[in-house]
Amino acid sequence: MNQFFAIFATDKPDLEILRKQIRPQHRQYLREPHPHRVVVRLGGPTLNSCAQVMNGTLLVVEAGSLHETEAFFADDPYVRAGLFERVEIRPWSWGLGKPQMEA
Repeated sequence: MNQFFAIFATDKPDLEILRKQIRPQHRQYLREPHPHRVVVRLGGPTLNSCAQVMNGTLLVVEAGSLHETEAFFADDPYVRAGLFERVEIRPWSWGLGKPQMEA
């Protein structure tokens, strides 16, 4: 049975150019994460206090296990490029606003 995981990732300082360069590959990967069976249910960049500069990533994924989620995220182009200073992955229970899931 699948469960949800929240992924919080914070960029290393001064890597805005790297983030912009890799963003198209990152977005494509989230849409087609093969060979991983993880499904991205929600995602987007976090922003600085002025809401003008991307400085991290927040994803909610559906996966069979924490191990599957970690393997999926390790293959993300942002991770492979060394963009993140810190990553935290937690099991998550979707309460409010849960979308309809495919049968």
